[in-house]
Amino acid sequence: MDAKRLGIYLSDHHAGAISGLELARRTERENHGNPVGHFLADLLPELREDLALLVEVMKVLEVRADALKSRAAWLLEKLARLKLNGTWVRYSPLSRLVELEALCSAIEGRLSLWSTLARLQGQDPRLARFDFVALIARGEMQLLALQRLRALAADVAFSDEPMPLGSGEEPAIASY
Repeated sequence: MDAKRLGIYLSDHHAGAISGLELARRTERENHGNPVGHFLADLLPELREDLALLVEVMKVLEVRADALKSRAAWLLEKLARLKLNGTWVRYSPLSRLVELEALCSAIEGRLSLWSTLARLQGQDPRLARFDFVALIARGEMQLLALQRLRALAADVAFSDEPMPLGSGEEPAIASY
């Protein structure tokens, strides 16, 4: 196993996890009281757990996070908020949709990370203590729920008439 490439890979995922966590925090704040906000309030502790687990994996493998990448990822998430969303000063339904799409991509990236680490378990006994299969299963459930919310957000964003999120069919996320 090439330790240098693995270190770069894990450091990149660490930076992505920081960015994804910041995005989830912002999206939860902007959607407090609606189905997106409720779901993200439950998801945020799991995202923090996953970041802590990634840090633990990196420690076990003696890989350090690239501080510059992590800071840049944090800053890029803040800069991404400046995108045009149809309003100048307020959060818009398009903002919600784009943020949910970005969170879906972040979860897919994390699923790829856990899958890769699961494959590497056979090559490095230091990884044996981690249950990547359970993390993959949890990530798949998270992604399914986010995709349902994303579809609902698309309905709201592109509706001819203003409609509050959750006024139509509720996505089945309660069992998540």
